[in-house]
Amino acid sequence: MTIPGTPTTQPGNTAGYVPIEVGKASCDDGPHWGRPSSLFSYIMKGLTGDEALPEACDPWYHKNFMVDNIKLNTSVIGDGLINIVGPITSAAEICGASACAAVKLFDIPHPTKENKRLVHACLEGPENGVYVRGRLTDNNVIELPDYWRGLVDPESITVSLTQVGSSQDLIVDKIEWGSKVFIRSGTASNIDCFYIVNATRKDVDPIEVEQDVVEGKSYPEG
Repeated sequence: MTIPGTPTTQPGNTAGYVPIEVGKASCDDGPHWGRPSSLFSYIMKGLTGDEALPEACDPWYHKNFMVDNIKLNTSVIGDGLINIVGPITSAAEICGASACAAVKLFDIPHPTKENKRLVHACLEGPENGVYVRGRLTDNNVIELPDYWRGLVDPESITVSLTQVGSSQDLIVDKIEWGSKVFIRSGTASNIDCFYIVNATRKDVDPIEVEQDVVEGKSYPEG
């Protein structure tokens, strides 16, 4: 990749598409929108963009290019699907409305063994689900997070209970307003149990589990 402030080293060319120095442009290739560059056959030139700086050449439209490293200050914007072949490594969060992959993993340095890594996979299912878990002791009410009332479909809530210490014949008595789960012991024992509560998000559309293959669409498996 050419570094700003230096001339290019393309064979047979002494001028490039980057400034030789501040205030002096090197734009010998000429502005030809949609036509290949004679200096760089794999780059196309365009006529749009910010031309206020005196050292700026006409913007270049990269039809195809290869670089070792690239730094973006703000964003990558695509008019459609952006395909990436190979792994993406990030030291920070990668955020988006959704993620599509053949598998979803985390891969971290092993917390207890030297020269090892720890790799886990995400649990898969036919829904956008959430859960809470914990232990209920000497109480018969599981208090669900207050944000669940706006996040989940209350009709989708399910509860699993594991009694601790003794058989207590535990029963889910009722679920109130999608925010409280009432537990009852059929043996009138003091309640001591582990619980996990699952629900389906209502803030996103349900997953279409079985979909038709769309010609021309890229899929995670390649």
